Amino acid sequence: MSGFWAEMEQPGPESTLVDGVEVRRGSRVVLRPRGGGDVFDLALAARVAIVEAIEEDAEGNVHVAVTLEDDPGRELGDARVLGHRFFFGVDEVEPLADSPEPSARRPKVLVAGIGNIFLGDDAFGVEVAGLLAQRRLPDGVDVVDFGIRGFDLAYALQAYEAVVFIDAAPRGERPGTLSVIEPALDETEAPAIETHAMDPVRVLAFARTLGPVPEHIRVVACEPSRPAPGEDDEDVGGQLSDPVAAAVDAAADLTVSVATELLETSGKVVER
Repeated sequence: MSGFWAEMEQPGPESTLVDGVEVRRGSRVVLRPRGGGDVFDLALAARVAIVEAIEEDAEGNVHVAVTLEDDPGRELGDARVLGHRFFFGVDEVEPLADSPEPSARRPKVLVAGIGNIFLGDDAFGVEVAGLLAQRRLPDGVDVVDFGIRGFDLAYALQAYEAVVFIDAAPRGERPGTLSVIEPALDETEAPAIETHAMDPVRVLAFARTLGPVPEHIRVVACEPSRPAPGEDDEDVGGQLSDPVAAAVDAAADLTVSVATELLETSGKVVER
């Protein structure tokens, strides 16, 4: 084992060639993740990043460690803090010539389907996200089914200017009623995440400890037939009630409308 750790401590090469261009610490690159990746690949595609290190694994594969150029917590990435430092293969970065003029990009909106598929109407957000995943959406809108994966959502939020949560939320309306909510966030909310549930407010509180959260937040909510059952209830199941199931298509249309509006209100361009 001592040989393994000694090998891990060896510094990587000072530079590497990407498409014939030398890339080293401090180089600016555009991230081009390969297809079929995870939510971070969706969030980071086409972002400009700064190379922090060139590293080589035990098999001789070269990886580029980067931080996002527009991440206010870039120094945390340089300190190897999770969520601010990312790794890509040399075939997943595109060298970018230095320019005194900042480039611009469209804002990005995350549509996050949340809920527990085993707790009846609580699966509403997951169902809508699955339907939206089959649609062609405006450029800049990413749809992800997060289920109850609060940590994944918290880290993903760092890369977006706006977010639309899709969730079942009891508001005293008729079952199946859709609402668009602009939540008022509690600055004193404890930054904790439950491992078997998804509370968007707590996720946002935790996300603030990692870096900036989206400025624009909306919730497309559906009134459940009754509050989500507890995990120990005898009638726990994975079926939506009839009124909630009937609202899924309309919720998908409403979500696209809200996300498109947020693309415009988030600004025509975002300075990198």
